[in-house]
Amino acid sequence: MLLGLRPSLRLLSLRRSLTHCRSVSLENTARKAALDKVLSAFRSICGEDGVSLGEAIREQHGKDESVHRCRPPDVVVFPRCVEEVSALAKVCHDHNLPIIPFGTGTGLEGGVGAVKGGVCFSLRNMEQILDLHPEDFDVTVEPGVTRKALNSYLRDTGLWFPVDPGADASLCGMAATSASGTNAVRYGTMRENVMNLEVVLSNGTVIHTAGKSRRPRKTSAGYNLTNLFVGSEGTLGIITKTTLRLYGIPEAMVSAVCSFPSVQAAVDSTVQILQAGVPIARIEFLDDVMIDACNKFSSLSYPVTPTLFLEFHGSERSLEEQVTTAEEITQSNEGSDFQWAREAETRNRLWKARHDAWYAAQALRPGCKAYSTDVCVPLSRLPQIVVETKKDLLESRLTGPIAGHVGDGNFHCLMVVDPNDPEELHRVHLFTERLARRALAMDGTCTGEHGVGLGKRALLCEEVGPLAIHVMQRLKDSLDPKNLMNPGKVLLKGE
Repeated sequence: MLLGLRPSLRLLSLRRSLTHCRSVSLENTARKAALDKVLSAFRSICGEDGVSLGEAIREQHGKDESVHRCRPPDVVVFPRCVEEVSALAKVCHDHNLPIIPFGTGTGLEGGVGAVKGGVCFSLRNMEQILDLHPEDFDVTVEPGVTRKALNSYLRDTGLWFPVDPGADASLCGMAATSASGTNAVRYGTMRENVMNLEVVLSNGTVIHTAGKSRRPRKTSAGYNLTNLFVGSEGTLGIITKTTLRLYGIPEAMVSAVCSFPSVQAAVDSTVQILQAGVPIARIEFLDDVMIDACNKFSSLSYPVTPTLFLEFHGSERSLEEQVTTAEEITQSNEGSDFQWAREAETRNRLWKARHDAWYAAQALRPGCKAYSTDVCVPLSRLPQIVVETKKDLLESRLTGPIAGHVGDGNFHCLMVVDPNDPEELHRVHLFTERLARRALAMDGTCTGEHGVGLGKRALLCEEVGPLAIHVMQRLKDSLDPKNLMNPGKVLLKGE
């Protein structure tokens, strides 16, 4: 292509290429020089053991569970408290070093990759559970506390935190990505369950989004800064504490499995159960390919047809009403009789199989990689998009078992792809783009719970439009004028 240009244009193109390479080289050289200067400052803040330049540690902190390639930071720091996070951020700000927050690395959109190098703030040493108020149903935690650790701590209080993305993720990381999961249909997402945040901005300033130590159940005071940072994916600041809503552990829980003759029948049942006002706790859809994979991986024996996993929470009396209504609806859609999981051990095995769907999908093609799509649409459009997506998968000759939180209109195609097959990778890319735009055409979103990260930035522009993107960019510029906070994620500008 370059050889076809006129000599003057070819020369101009070469000059531009050389200028760009020189610019990148100078930027990298400046960053390394700045890094050399600040290492002693980092060590003085969090100790010798709190700073790592080791290649293995840097690579561990340069990738998550996504298909995006590893982008290791230049250095990893391990602060132990908010004061250390603030001091480290000030040093980075003074020397123009990018800051990448890291929780447990369970994200699915490349959100922890250091695309411009810089400093990874690994927050695992901040693992205190603070200020539990059982009578007020709230608790404050640091970013090293995971979902399972919190619920283990709460076990004897009669309370629990129900937001469950499957992975044992950091709770502050879950807030940063606005995560949800199987219980969201009943208890909401992180956005509904975060009451307050402590955030360190790029210059080291520490703010409390709802006011220091405040935890009212509702407020009309000022702009909703809490929800500005929920879902910001580390691009606006580092979340160092989150105050969460807690819930009473239900008196009774029961799970059930129901098989259907078609995708349409299963998804229609989901919509009708919700329209009937059944306060169902979980309602998860697995297509025939996914249930077959789960059967093989988790040693189950369910019929290989479209299937719903359901769970009901409440008193013994209310469960009877919920179950009766749900059964009537599923049977009207040619669903099978419910297969019950009443004992805690049986229920846990059932939901572990659902949470292991990612690994079950990968096991269909050993040696291949998995990528999860994450679209979400209004409930009324759910049957149409699932049926159309199944057809697209078959026509595209792709392995993509479907599992989803259909009570929210959110589902995932777990794409299993050979990373060494460029032609298949291209087909997967085209399929995922079609799926996202299909969801947008149905008034939905390109991401229900995984976040934007690296891969959905262009789709975000299509979803919200240029004016909303401009407002987002202005907010980013105001809070992070040097573009140091997790640069290259969410917004395209500054890449």
